[in-house]
Amino acid sequence: MDRPLAFIVEDAKNLSEIFAEALAEAGFAAEIIARGDKALARLAETAPEIVILDMHLPGADGEKILHYIRTDPRLVRTRIVIASADAFMARTLDGEADLTLLKPVDYIQLRDLARRFLSEQPHDDH
Repeated sequence: MDRPLAFIVEDAKNLSEIFAEALAEAGFAAEIIARGDKALARLAETAPEIVILDMHLPGADGEKILHYIRTDPRLVRTRIVIASADAFMARTLDGEADLTLLKPVDYIQLRDLARRFLSEQPHDDH
């Protein structure tokens, strides 16, 4: 069985690597995307199970990516976790995300939350 895909949309290399490791340990295949415009291009091609989303990105901000995911019918089942140091923006967009985490994000917390999302995924029987 293939592991479900997770996008980590984060421009801080050290954080994206930590997030990728936590998601891999939770059972996901993690893909790091450091630019907002690149994330939008990948989302046009692929529907990940989960997106860990920073709000302040080069190329396109996290709010634009969040709205893109929420308005594309192909991405209706994609879970969004906002990971931001911007508490005001995180609170403002909290209702549109499945979960909001304020940075610094704890490795074990992210891993365990991702596992919970994975266990809640409906299973295809075909």
